Amino acid sequence: MNLHWPVVPMRATLGQLPPDDDGWAYEIKWDGYRTIAFVEGGALRLQSSNSIDVSARYPELQPLAAELGGQRAILDGELVVLDERGRPRFELIQRKEMDHLEAAYFVFDVLAIDRHDTIALPYEERRRLVRELLDDGPNWQVPAHRVGDGRALLDATVVQELEGVMAKRLGTSYRPGARSKDWRKVKNRQQADVVIGGYSPGTGNRSNTFGSLLVGRWDGDRLAFAGGVGTGFTQRRLEELKARFDQLRIPECPFDPPPPTAYRRGAVWIRPELVAHVELTEFTNEGYVRQSSFIDLVDP
Repeated sequence: MNLHWPVVPMRATLGQLPPDDDGWAYEIKWDGYRTIAFVEGGALRLQSSNSIDVSARYPELQPLAAELGGQRAILDGELVVLDERGRPRFELIQRKEMDHLEAAYFVFDVLAIDRHDTIALPYEERRRLVRELLDDGPNWQVPAHRVGDGRALLDATVVQELEGVMAKRLGTSYRPGARSKDWRKVKNRQQADVVIGGYSPGTGNRSNTFGSLLVGRWDGDRLAFAGGVGTGFTQRRLEELKARFDQLRIPECPFDPPPPTAYRRGAVWIRPELVAHVELTEFTNEGYVRQSSFIDLVDP
């Protein structure tokens, strides 16, 4: 086996559903932490995507090693925490230790078995091997995949309020450390209107404008904070918005309650009169925008 700790995982590119649908397999895109699992000598060692040993954070996954019956293996998958409806939620895995939650490991690839690397095998063969290697357990599973008809799976993830799908080209190898167009992440996006209550300072080429919008949503007569929006701006739009914000500056924070300290640091507050139309993956359980991008002002 040539692969050894750490293994930099193969990465996907962001894109759309492939037009040649039958040449691709589709998996649900799980919302958690990408993790490589090393099983050897009846023990499990977990490596984060940035090559940190995170084994101690997930003792509930140690029984997975016994499931392999003494075989050595390197697995690729996603660590998730499920909500009460069985959906992975990123904010839950972020709060795992604080809230004493248990994680689950969703395994979707195998990179080595015993002394043999499997990365040169085609996708569908690796998928068959990982299914034969590992039965679903209390804190791990091998989720299903489908060949073709990616639109139907993507539509199903919209109904189930999941993040989207992964499209993986049939017949392709696993390339550690590569970001390949053979893997595509296709995300569900939604649009929403949010109220601009301030902005954070900019750095670098944004030092004369701003870094991100600080936004909220009305809850009766209270403006509830909903996070930051830092992408989707052209340089011209940054300058136009900053000029408008300069006319609306106020000394007091308009959000009730005020945002967390990290958002308040250096923030400039404005009268909450402007409404931004944004694209996002979801509102988190805390009501914050996630992976949001500015589209335009509702009344520019």
